[in-house]
Order: sequence, then C-alpha cells, then structure tokens
Amino acid sequence: MAAGALCAWEPLVSLCKADTLPTPRRLNLNGDWEVSGPNVDGIPATVPGCIHTDLLAAGKIPDPFYRDNEDAVQWVGKSDWTYKRSFEVTDDVLKNGRVLLRCEGLDTLATIKINGQQVGEANNMFRTWEFDVKSILQSGSNELEILFRSPFPVMEEKNSQRPLYEWIGSHEPKGRAWVRKEPCSFGWDWGPVLASSGIWKNISLETFNDGRIGDVLIQQNHSDKQVTLDIQVNADIAGDNTKKYQAVVYVFESKPGEKVGAKIPVQIFDLTGGTSRCQVEIKNPKLWWPAGMGEQPLYTVHVELVGPGDVHIDSTSKRIGLRELKMVLPQGDMPLHFEANGIPYFAKGGNWIPCDSFNNRVTPEILRRYIADAKAVNMNSLRFWGGGFYEDDALFDACDEAGICVWLDFKFACSAYPAFDNDFLDNVSQEARDNLQRLRHHPSIAVWCGNNEISLMTKDDWSDQSMGRADYNKLFKDLIAQQVQKFAPQANYVSGSPDCGDTHYWQVWHGPKTFDAYRTLTGFMSEFGYQSFPEPKTVRAFTNEADRASVLTTVMKWHQRSGTGDVDGNTQMLQMMDRYFKMPKDFDMTLWLSQILQGFGIKIGAEYWRQTMPKSMGCVFWQYNDIWPGMSWSSVDYFGRWKALHYMARKFYSPILVSALENIPNSSADIFVTSDLGENAHGRLTWNVTDLNGTSLAKDSMHVSIPGRKSEKVKTLNLSDVVKKNGASGILTWLSLEVNGQVVSENLVLLALPKELKLADPSMDAIADASGDGYAVTLRSQKPALWTWLELDGADAKYSDNFVHVTPDLPRKIIVKPSVQMARDELISRLRVRSLFDTYNA
Repeated sequence: MAAGALCAWEPLVSLCKADTLPTPRRLNLNGDWEVSGPNVDGIPATVPGCIHTDLLAAGKIPDPFYRDNEDAVQWVGKSDWTYKRSFEVTDDVLKNGRVLLRCEGLDTLATIKINGQQVGEANNMFRTWEFDVKSILQSGSNELEILFRSPFPVMEEKNSQRPLYEWIGSHEPKGRAWVRKEPCSFGWDWGPVLASSGIWKNISLETFNDGRIGDVLIQQNHSDKQVTLDIQVNADIAGDNTKKYQAVVYVFESKPGEKVGAKIPVQIFDLTGGTSRCQVEIKNPKLWWPAGMGEQPLYTVHVELVGPGDVHIDSTSKRIGLRELKMVLPQGDMPLHFEANGIPYFAKGGNWIPCDSFNNRVTPEILRRYIADAKAVNMNSLRFWGGGFYEDDALFDACDEAGICVWLDFKFACSAYPAFDNDFLDNVSQEARDNLQRLRHHPSIAVWCGNNEISLMTKDDWSDQSMGRADYNKLFKDLIAQQVQKFAPQANYVSGSPDCGDTHYWQVWHGPKTFDAYRTLTGFMSEFGYQSFPEPKTVRAFTNEADRASVLTTVMKWHQRSGTGDVDGNTQMLQMMDRYFKMPKDFDMTLWLSQILQGFGIKIGAEYWRQTMPKSMGCVFWQYNDIWPGMSWSSVDYFGRWKALHYMARKFYSPILVSALENIPNSSADIFVTSDLGENAHGRLTWNVTDLNGTSLAKDSMHVSIPGRKSEKVKTLNLSDVVKKNGASGILTWLSLEVNGQVVSENLVLLALPKELKLADPSMDAIADASGDGYAVTLRSQKPALWTWLELDGADAKYSDNFVHVTPDLPRKIIVKPSVQMARDELISRLRVRSLFDTYNA
C-alpha cells in the first residue's frame, strides 16, 4: 500500500496579510499509489497518471508506440483496475465543518471507497467530482481505493440496445459516444486505440469551516479609454450565514516574476448570504491583442473571502486580458470572421489534437514549446478540436501570453450522441459548467463550439446513418448554449463546426481533387489538409530495419490510420507524389519528399485564401500536431520536429506576403501583396525570371503601396516571351518584396509541375561558423537548388529556416542549434545538405 507520508497539507495564500496563513486547507493526494488488475498485484503507480504508463514503468507491457505493440496491449483498456493509497488524518482535520474528497479528473467509470465504504461514483472524464467524506474518515491512517471499470462492456451493451451512427475506422470500437471519455482514445484516422484508465488529474482532501469561494465570474464593459470589470463572487457558506462575510478584491497588471504580497485592495464588499458583486474601473487599460496585432498584457484579479473577526478563509486568482473578441457570422459578401477590439483579422493557424495518447506525459514545458512554435511561424489561431479533452490551463496560459486565439470545441465529434437520454444530458450539463467555470477567463478563447462535424450527419429523423435534428438541437443549440450563456455570458458560442459558416474540405486528401481545387473556394477554412510521413529519425523510433524496406510494409501501414476505399493513406501519398514530383529514389527520400509535397499543396490553399481576403478570412489547416509517431496531416510531429509544412507556414503566414496566382494557359501570373498589419506601408517588388541554371532572362521591379489589413493584385506578369524561348518547364520566376530596405517576403512561381523541371545538379556547399549557442550555416549553389533542407545525422537541432530555395546569386544562412553540445568539426561531419534534386537523383 502506498504510504501517506508523502502527502502534504497546503495552506491558504493571502495577499491581505502574510504570504500564507497557517491554517491548512488542502491535503494533496497526488504522488505514489499502487494499482492492481489482471495478473498485476500492487505495482507502483503515479498520480496524476494512467494505467498504461504505470504498466509501462513497471515493465508489464511493451511500448505501445513501437511497431504494432498497440495490438498487444488492447487487454489493458478492456480490464478493470483498482488504485489504492493510504493517508493520515489528524483530529484537527476532522474538527472542520466540511471535509471533501476532490477529484479533478477520473478516467472514467469509477467507484470510490474510503476505509472500505463507498463514497461515490463517477462516469465522466471531463468533470470535477467532490464527495463529502467527513463521516467516513478516521483519525490516523485511512485507505482510499478507486476502482476503474473498463468502458468497453458499457459501450457494447448500450450500442447493442441502440446503435449510434458514427464515423469510425475498421480498427476502432463501436459505441464511444455512450461514455463521456476522450473520443480519440478509442482511435481516430491519425491515432491508435489506447483507451486508458486512471486518476488523470489532481486529487485532494479539501477542508473548511466557515466557507470557501465557489466561483468568480469576471465580465468586461469597454468604453473610451476605460474598462469596467463586473466581478461576481459566489461563496459556499458552511457556517452561520447570518454572520458578516466579505470579499476583498485586488486587480493589478500581471508581470513575470513580480511578487504580489503588498498589493492594495480595490474593492471590499459584503458577501453575507454567499453571492455579491462589485465593479472595478481600469483607466487607460492596456488591451490584449491576437499575435501580430499588438501586445498581450495580462491582469490578475485576486479575490479573498474574509469571515467574522477578519479571518481570511479562502482566496483565488484569475488572470485575464482586457479585450473584446467577437466571432461574426457570415453576412452578405462577408464570410465568417473574428474581430479583436473592433478590428477584423484573418485567422492563420492549425488544428490542435491531444499531443500524446497518455496526457499525463505532457508537461507545461512541452505545451509552451508547441505554442512558441506556433507563434514562430506567424500563427494567430489554433482550433482545439472536439475529439480530444478539455486541455490543461497551462496550454491556455501559454496561448494567453502568446496571443494565440483558440477556437474551443466541446468534446463531441463525428458521432451521434444520445441526447434522448436525460441522464446523459444532466451529465453533459455538469461537464459544460465545470469547464466553462475553469476556462472562461482566458482571453485567448475566441469561441466555444458545440461539436465537430456532427451537423454533417444530422437529418430530420434518427436512422442508422444519422442523428435526429431535434436531439441535435436539444444538445448543441439548447443545453450547451444555455450553459455558455449562464456561465460565460460574454463568450462567443456556435453549435458546431462546420455548422456556423466555416468549411471543412476533404476532397483533396480523400480525392479525387488535386491541390488546385483549393482555389475554387473562399470563406473560412477551418479544416483542410494533406498527409506526410515524419522524418527518418521519427520513423526509426517506431520501426526496425525490416519495417523500413518500403513505406508499404506492415508496420508502416500500421502507423497509418487513414485511407480512401481500399487504398491506404501511404499509397495515396505516393499517388499524389507521382502527379507532382519525380518519384523518390529510396525510403528516406520518400519520407522527405512527402513533406515537400504536403507543404507545396497546403501553400497553394493558404496563399489563395490570403489573396482573396476579405472574401476569405481564415486558414486553419489540419493538423498542427501528433498524438503518436506515425503518418498524419501534422506540421509538427510527435517529437516536436518541424516538418517542411511548418517551415513553409512561416512564409505563407508572413504578416506581409507576396504571392502569385498562375495562369498557365496564358503564360502569366497575377502578383498579390497581402498585409495583416494595421498600418499602411510602401515597398519594392522585384521579379527575376531565370532558366534552370540560374541565368536571368528577365528582371524588373516596381514600387508598391501596401494598405493595412488588405490584399491587392499589384501586377500581372506576362511571361509568354520567355516561355516561348525556354518552355514553361524551363523557367523559374522569383519574387521578392522589400519594405524599408528589408526583404519581408519571397516566393517562387512555377508555370509547370515540379516533376517537369529538368533541374541540374546544384553543386552545393555549406560553410559553418560559430553563432551564439549554435552555428551559422551558409549554403551556396552553382545552380538553383529547390527546397533545400539541412539535417544533422544522429542528432536533433533547431533550424532558423529549412526547405529553402538557394540560387547562385542568393546564398542562404541558417542558424543551427544542436540539441547537444557539439564542436564545429563534429557539426560539419554530421551535417547533411539535400535539395529536391537529391530526392530522385541516384
């Protein structure tokens, strides 16, 4: 039995008097537990955690991500598991009026016992559960036991009684909508079936006598040079509610590293009866802006509950941003779009999925790295898709600080849900309340969305291929909408995606369309994408040498969960590769070329939608990240390695973009300049048409006016003369845009498919010089080298850029920061420089 000695009572934090008050309030029950189940008796377990990582740490199962081990561990999710630990309780604790067991996350079907007596049950992974346990605790040692039942029997039983229509792959179990558990833990078309169990969030004992703060709702009213905060405090008063209770409110600007112990309260108001409110005026407020539009100043609202005798009972803090962030539904010619502080902006980003099958392995540092990497490529938006879970505050904190606006789905996706079941509706109602109260103060949340794609399977009546419209409306347009209005009254809410004027477009990946089909659409693109393989280092992490004989081996297909009809996704990529590029010469080059293909295709769509602003106001590609190492639509793989798409996103999401719309039959190209900046600018556009040896055939430049937050066609290049002499496949057109003497955007225009280009050996060389904590690698070529990338053999590194075009007159400098300390000679020996030419040339 895990001992209770590791528990520690946590005191109340107060700004009113000392940094902390002596009365303990919370006994943290995280840490060392033990778990038992089939053929497993009392092995060590860690909380927060899950059964898979506990079994993995104990050597009881193989790594589920390696080869096809996922199949060998399916018994884990289909088994029941019991977690136990002991803890000490003193007489002083039992003297408190209320003693609650607080479970912030139980996954999922749980029965909780203390000292052999049942105290409650749970059936929703996404809820916070509290149980009154004072009468069951005893002075001294106590035993806490939580039995987790497998969700599979419940799913099978419920689904046999009433099947719910769902979009699932052949590897996925049926009936996931019957349990309120992370949907993608049962598999998706980019992830494994690894449905786990366990105490996945914090667990503690909460004690109080007089009362505690139950909820703080902060609303904002903006006027000229002033923001008024309306702060409503709800307290759970456990003592004599006729006695005088007060709320003490502090509001101050949040600054990194600042100590807040000496702040002066801005409001003190009566809280007798448990609920009251106050208003706080902030003069000359510092407004919060999405990334690229301004800064992200944050304010802290700290509330303390004070009881009779000036006793400080409880406290809580919320960090907010002062902003008005609105989703505007389609009206006339204007598509769905977002406005920040009254200013419309183009949403640039990707779709976020859970970044590990076992979320207890995801640290705040990992989450912050992902958000930093999103901001680094000029994203201002992420869509937190509806098949995962309500993410940790650390992820939202990072978005708040970076200005990454969040489209936040409630956790319903790609299935009919039993909205005809009142118990289900009550459960969802509490789930919505818990998560709205926890997350609503984050300024980064731009919109709450009821579900993902369920409107696409909704018809007037229920059937074996639809959800009935009345029940769809009951769940997403009534119940959840009402909870949002009640608990986050100033939040934007839409019932579903694409149910609000946005577009999910999958006719390229699933066929038969090609990338040019993106140019037939305008609006707000909240889902579209194309797959790629991860790089060789990542593939080696889940394969052995035999698995890498081709991309069509059993294990390579095992880590591919999508396809169309009888064609698996790996074959689909090869088929599209053959359309656009010369086929690669070996396994590794197939992986790399797939990334170039992916970036090439997504760039076509992204640039077109930015060209057509304001007819288009959002480009959010599928998908940003991965849940495991495998083949998917991600721009950043499971290990955080950037794919070619991510490097290309930095350019096609650039604040000022120069891009082209080719007219191949006319041998011409329309040149667009697009700006997301708030101010007007002036620049110089240069175009240089070269042959495949890099020799200039035609070159010119012009002055361009660049209006803020607008896209304009500035030039039509007539290339018919050079095409006649050299052929469409014999020219490369280079675009460069300078503002204030600095190149802000570059582009390459092709009038032929890349596979039609007869590229010469670029004869590249690389020079490395020390630069800060890394090396500046200068790339030179004698002939144009398209999509040139660097790789360190046997080591990871951060690259300031990659998949760049190098020409004889334009060397490229890339800062390389190895993940391990490395001398210059070692770096040079490990450095690999390849371009498109190397993918097919033996």
